[in-house]
Amino acid sequence: MWDIIGRSSSAMRLGSDVPGRITRLPGGVAMNIAMTLARFGLRPAILTAIGRDAEGEELIAACRRMGLVTDHAYRSDDLPTDRYMAIEGANGLIAAIADAHSLEAAGDKILRPLADGSLGSADAPWSGLIALDGNLTTQLLAEIAASPLFAAADLRVAPASPGKAERLAPLLTHPRATLYVNLEEANLLARSHATTAPEAAEALLARGAGRVLVTDGGRRAAEATRGAGVITGQPPQVLVTRVTGAGDTFMAAHIVAERGGASRDAALQAALHAAATYVSGDIGS
Repeated sequence: MWDIIGRSSSAMRLGSDVPGRITRLPGGVAMNIAMTLARFGLRPAILTAIGRDAEGEELIAACRRMGLVTDHAYRSDDLPTDRYMAIEGANGLIAAIADAHSLEAAGDKILRPLADGSLGSADAPWSGLIALDGNLTTQLLAEIAASPLFAAADLRVAPASPGKAERLAPLLTHPRATLYVNLEEANLLARSHATTAPEAAEALLARGAGRVLVTDGGRRAAEATRGAGVITGQPPQVLVTRVTGAGDTFMAAHIVAERGGASRDAALQAALHAAATYVSGDIGS
Protein backbone atom coordinates (compact mmCIF):
# COMPACT_ATOMS: atom_id res chain seq x y z
CA MET A 1 0.00 0.00 0.00
CA TRP A 2 0.98 3.64 -0.04
CA ASP A 3 1.92 5.23 3.30
CA ILE A 4 0.94 8.87 3.69
CA ILE A 5 2.82 10.14 6.76
CA GLY A 6 2.55 13.60 8.31
CA ARG A 7 5.44 14.41 10.67
CA SER A 8 5.94 17.44 12.89
CA SER A 9 8.78 18.31 15.25
CA SER A 10 6.16 19.67 17.67
CA ALA A 11 4.49 17.70 20.45
CA MET A 12 0.85 17.19 19.47
CA ARG A 13 -2.48 16.62 21.16
CA LEU A 14 -6.09 16.21 20.04
CA GLY A 15 -6.95 19.07 17.68
CA SER A 16 -3.36 20.21 17.08
CA ASP A 17 -2.76 22.11 13.82
CA VAL A 18 1.00 22.42 13.30
CA PRO A 19 3.54 22.79 10.49
CA GLY A 20 5.41 19.73 9.34
CA ARG A 21 6.20 17.51 6.36
CA ILE A 22 3.85 15.13 4.52
CA THR A 23 5.39 12.27 2.57
CA ARG A 24 4.05 9.41 0.49
CA LEU A 25 6.12 6.25 0.20
CA PRO A 26 5.59 2.52 -0.36
CA GLY A 27 4.47 0.94 2.90
CA GLY A 28 2.50 -1.69 4.74
CA VAL A 29 4.02 -4.20 7.16
CA ALA A 30 5.09 -6.73 4.52
CA MET A 31 6.41 -3.96 2.28
CA ASN A 32 8.45 -2.36 5.05
CA ILE A 33 9.97 -5.75 5.85
CA ALA A 34 10.68 -6.42 2.16
CA MET A 35 12.35 -3.02 1.66
CA THR A 36 14.65 -3.64 4.63
CA LEU A 37 15.50 -7.14 3.39
CA ALA A 38 16.37 -5.63 0.00
CA ARG A 39 18.63 -3.03 1.66
CA PHE A 40 20.50 -5.94 3.25
CA GLY A 41 21.02 -7.57 -0.14
CA LEU A 42 18.15 -10.08 -0.29
CA ARG A 43 15.57 -10.29 -3.09
CA PRO A 44 12.11 -10.73 -1.54
CA ALA A 45 8.92 -11.43 -3.48
CA ILE A 46 5.68 -9.84 -2.33
CA LEU A 47 2.34 -11.67 -2.24
CA THR A 48 -0.34 -9.01 -1.93
CA ALA A 49 -3.23 -7.28 -3.68
CA ILE A 50 -2.42 -4.20 -5.77
CA GLY A 51 -4.97 -2.43 -7.94
CA ARG A 52 -4.54 -1.69 -11.63
CA ASP A 53 -5.25 1.97 -10.93
CA ALA A 54 -2.65 4.72 -11.36
CA GLU A 55 -1.53 4.40 -7.72
CA GLY A 56 -1.06 0.66 -8.21
CA GLU A 57 1.08 1.13 -11.32
CA GLU A 58 3.20 3.67 -9.42
CA LEU A 59 3.59 1.22 -6.53
CA ILE A 60 4.65 -1.65 -8.80
CA ALA A 61 7.23 0.61 -10.46
CA ALA A 62 8.56 1.72 -7.05
CA CYS A 63 8.89 -1.91 -5.93
CA ARG A 64 10.83 -2.87 -9.03
CA ARG A 65 13.23 0.06 -8.60
CA MET A 66 14.04 -1.29 -5.13
CA GLY A 67 14.66 -4.81 -6.44
CA LEU A 68 11.46 -6.36 -5.07
CA VAL A 69 9.76 -9.14 -7.02
CA THR A 70 6.12 -8.28 -7.83
CA ASP A 71 5.50 -11.00 -10.43
CA HIS A 72 3.31 -12.98 -8.02
CA ALA A 73 1.18 -10.10 -6.69
CA TYR A 74 -2.56 -10.34 -7.29
CA ARG A 75 -3.57 -7.45 -9.57
CA SER A 76 -7.25 -6.56 -9.34
CA ASP A 77 -9.16 -4.74 -12.08
CA ASP A 78 -11.83 -3.41 -9.73
CA LEU A 79 -10.18 -3.06 -6.31
CA PRO A 80 -8.24 0.17 -5.61
CA THR A 81 -4.71 0.19 -4.23
CA ASP A 82 -4.76 0.32 -0.41
CA ARG A 83 -3.49 3.26 1.66
CA TYR A 84 -2.31 4.04 5.18
CA MET A 85 -2.31 7.45 6.83
CA ALA A 86 -0.48 8.43 10.01
CA ILE A 87 0.30 11.57 12.00
CA GLU A 88 3.52 11.63 14.03
CA GLY A 89 4.68 14.34 16.44
CA ALA A 90 7.64 14.84 18.73
CA ASN A 91 5.70 12.77 21.28
CA GLY A 92 5.35 9.77 18.95
CA LEU A 93 2.51 8.36 16.86
CA ILE A 94 -0.62 10.50 17.32
CA ALA A 95 -3.09 8.60 15.14
CA ALA A 96 -3.19 6.28 12.15
CA ILE A 97 -5.78 4.76 9.82
CA ALA A 98 -5.11 1.72 7.63
CA ASP A 99 -7.35 1.30 4.59
CA ALA A 100 -6.56 -2.31 3.68
CA HIS A 101 -10.01 -3.15 2.33
CA SER A 102 -8.72 -4.36 -1.03
CA LEU A 103 -6.29 -6.78 0.62
CA GLU A 104 -9.11 -8.10 2.79
CA ALA A 105 -11.46 -8.40 -0.22
CA ALA A 106 -8.85 -10.30 -2.24
CA GLY A 107 -8.66 -12.96 0.49
CA ASP A 108 -6.83 -16.16 -0.40
CA LYS A 109 -6.30 -15.04 -4.02
CA ILE A 110 -2.99 -13.55 -2.89
CA LEU A 111 -1.82 -17.05 -1.85
CA ARG A 112 -2.36 -18.69 -5.24
CA PRO A 113 1.37 -18.75 -6.14
CA LEU A 114 1.98 -20.92 -3.05
CA ALA A 115 -0.59 -23.44 -4.31
CA ASP A 116 -0.39 -23.46 -8.12
CA GLY A 117 3.25 -24.52 -8.41
CA SER A 118 4.65 -21.04 -9.04
CA LEU A 119 6.26 -21.00 -5.59
CA GLY A 120 4.90 -24.19 -4.08
CA SER A 121 1.97 -26.58 -3.79
CA ALA A 122 0.26 -28.73 -1.19
CA ASP A 123 2.49 -31.68 -2.19
CA ALA A 124 5.67 -29.58 -2.35
CA PRO A 125 5.13 -26.62 -0.03
CA TRP A 126 7.40 -23.59 0.05
CA SER A 127 10.27 -24.41 2.40
CA GLY A 128 11.89 -21.00 2.63
CA LEU A 129 11.14 -17.99 4.77
CA ILE A 130 7.73 -16.28 4.79
CA ALA A 131 7.14 -12.95 6.54
CA LEU A 132 3.44 -12.89 7.32
CA ASP A 133 1.58 -9.60 7.78
CA GLY A 134 -1.30 -9.43 10.28
CA ASN A 135 -3.32 -7.18 7.96
CA LEU A 136 -4.94 -10.34 6.56
CA THR A 137 -8.43 -11.23 7.79
CA THR A 138 -8.98 -13.37 10.87
CA GLN A 139 -10.46 -16.12 8.70
CA LEU A 140 -7.51 -16.17 6.29
CA LEU A 141 -4.96 -16.18 9.11
CA ALA A 142 -6.78 -19.14 10.67
CA GLU A 143 -6.70 -20.96 7.32
CA ILE A 144 -2.96 -20.26 6.98
CA ALA A 145 -2.33 -21.68 10.46
CA ALA A 146 -3.82 -25.02 9.38
CA SER A 147 -2.77 -25.00 5.72
CA PRO A 148 -0.31 -27.57 4.31
CA LEU A 149 1.00 -24.78 2.05
CA PHE A 150 2.77 -23.28 5.09
CA ALA A 151 3.75 -26.54 6.81
CA ALA A 152 7.41 -26.44 5.71
CA ALA A 153 8.03 -22.69 5.83
CA ASP A 154 10.13 -20.68 8.26
CA LEU A 155 7.17 -18.52 9.25
CA ARG A 156 7.89 -15.05 10.69
CA VAL A 157 4.72 -13.30 11.86
CA ALA A 158 4.04 -9.65 12.70
CA PRO A 159 0.75 -7.96 13.60
CA ALA A 160 -0.09 -4.86 11.58
CA SER A 161 -0.98 -2.95 14.75
CA PRO A 162 -2.07 -3.58 18.34
CA GLY A 163 -5.67 -3.37 17.14
CA LYS A 164 -5.09 -6.41 14.93
CA ALA A 165 -2.80 -8.41 17.25
CA GLU A 166 -5.52 -10.81 18.39
CA ARG A 167 -5.99 -11.92 14.77
CA LEU A 168 -2.73 -13.83 15.19
CA ALA A 169 -4.12 -16.12 17.90
CA PRO A 170 -4.45 -19.13 15.52
CA LEU A 171 -0.75 -18.82 14.68
CA LEU A 172 0.45 -18.53 18.28
CA THR A 173 1.04 -22.26 18.63
CA HIS A 174 2.11 -22.94 15.01
CA PRO A 175 5.18 -25.21 15.29
CA ARG A 176 7.23 -23.23 12.73
CA ALA A 177 6.16 -19.69 13.63
CA THR A 178 8.24 -16.90 15.18
CA LEU A 179 6.14 -13.97 16.40
CA TYR A 180 7.45 -10.38 16.45
CA VAL A 181 5.31 -8.18 18.70
CA ASN A 182 5.57 -5.12 20.91
CA LEU A 183 4.63 -5.15 24.60
CA GLU A 184 1.03 -4.09 24.01
CA GLU A 185 0.52 -6.70 21.29
CA ALA A 186 2.13 -9.39 23.44
CA ASN A 187 -0.24 -8.67 26.32
CA LEU A 188 -3.24 -8.83 24.01
CA LEU A 189 -2.14 -12.19 22.59
CA ALA A 190 -1.12 -13.67 25.94
CA ARG A 191 -4.08 -12.11 27.80
CA SER A 192 -1.56 -10.89 30.32
CA HIS A 193 -0.63 -7.65 32.07
CA ALA A 194 3.15 -7.83 31.78
CA THR A 195 5.01 -4.58 32.35
CA THR A 196 8.27 -5.60 30.66
CA ALA A 197 9.18 -7.37 27.43
CA PRO A 198 10.80 -10.38 29.21
CA GLU A 199 7.66 -10.89 31.30
CA ALA A 200 5.49 -10.69 28.20
CA ALA A 201 7.72 -13.16 26.35
CA GLU A 202 7.36 -15.63 29.23
CA ALA A 203 3.59 -15.16 29.15
CA LEU A 204 3.48 -15.97 25.43
CA LEU A 205 5.52 -19.14 25.95
CA ALA A 206 3.05 -20.11 28.68
CA ARG A 207 0.22 -19.67 26.15
CA GLY A 208 1.89 -22.17 23.80
CA ALA A 209 4.13 -20.04 21.60
CA GLY A 210 7.29 -21.69 20.32
CA ARG A 211 9.33 -18.56 19.71
CA VAL A 212 8.66 -14.85 20.20
CA LEU A 213 10.44 -11.51 20.09
CA VAL A 214 8.96 -8.68 22.16
CA THR A 215 10.00 -5.03 21.88
CA ASP A 216 9.14 -2.13 24.17
CA GLY A 217 10.29 1.07 22.51
CA GLY A 218 13.55 2.26 24.08
CA ARG A 219 13.32 -0.25 26.93
CA ARG A 220 14.62 -3.82 27.11
CA ALA A 221 13.55 -6.19 24.36
CA ALA A 222 13.33 -9.97 24.71
CA GLU A 223 13.62 -13.11 22.62
CA ALA A 224 12.12 -16.29 24.05
CA THR A 225 12.42 -19.79 22.62
CA ARG A 226 10.66 -22.81 24.05
CA GLY A 227 13.22 -25.00 25.77
CA ALA A 228 15.97 -22.37 25.55
CA GLY A 229 14.68 -19.64 27.83
CA VAL A 230 14.58 -15.85 27.49
CA ILE A 231 17.35 -13.49 26.46
CA THR A 232 17.19 -9.69 26.54
CA GLY A 233 18.78 -6.72 24.79
CA GLN A 234 18.85 -2.97 25.40
CA PRO A 235 18.17 -0.70 22.38
CA PRO A 236 20.73 2.05 21.75
CA GLN A 237 19.63 5.50 22.93
CA VAL A 238 18.83 7.73 19.94
CA LEU A 239 16.79 10.82 19.14
CA VAL A 240 13.51 9.51 17.70
CA THR A 241 12.47 11.30 14.50
CA ARG A 242 9.97 8.72 13.16
CA VAL A 243 8.22 5.60 14.40
CA THR A 244 6.15 4.15 11.52
CA GLY A 245 8.01 1.09 10.21
CA ALA A 246 10.37 0.67 13.17
CA GLY A 247 9.01 -2.73 14.19
CA ASP A 248 9.13 -3.96 10.62
CA THR A 249 12.77 -2.85 10.33
CA PHE A 250 13.54 -4.70 13.58
CA MET A 251 11.98 -7.91 12.23
CA ALA A 252 13.76 -7.74 8.87
CA ALA A 253 17.14 -7.02 10.44
CA HIS A 254 16.70 -9.96 12.83
CA ILE A 255 15.88 -12.27 9.92
CA VAL A 256 18.97 -11.11 8.00
CA ALA A 257 21.23 -11.57 11.04
CA GLU A 258 19.99 -15.12 11.58
CA ARG A 259 20.41 -15.97 7.91
CA GLY A 260 23.99 -14.83 8.29
CA GLY A 261 24.57 -17.30 11.12
CA ALA A 262 24.38 -14.87 14.06
CA SER A 263 23.77 -16.24 17.56
CA ARG A 264 20.53 -15.46 19.41
CA ASP A 265 22.18 -12.61 21.31
CA ALA A 266 23.93 -11.18 18.26
CA ALA A 267 20.78 -11.36 16.11
CA LEU A 268 18.75 -9.54 18.76
CA GLN A 269 21.38 -6.81 19.12
CA ALA A 270 21.64 -6.41 15.33
CA ALA A 271 17.87 -5.97 15.09
CA LEU A 272 17.79 -3.43 17.93
CA HIS A 273 20.61 -1.45 16.34
CA ALA A 274 18.88 -1.42 12.93
CA ALA A 275 15.58 -0.26 14.45
CA ALA A 276 17.35 2.48 16.42
CA THR A 277 19.14 3.67 13.29
CA TYR A 278 15.81 3.73 11.45
CA VAL A 279 13.88 5.75 14.06
CA SER A 280 16.75 8.21 14.32
CA GLY A 281 16.35 8.96 10.61
CA ASP A 282 19.91 7.99 9.73
CA ILE A 283 18.80 5.78 6.83
CA GLY A 284 16.37 6.45 4.02
CA SER A 285 12.73 5.42 4.08
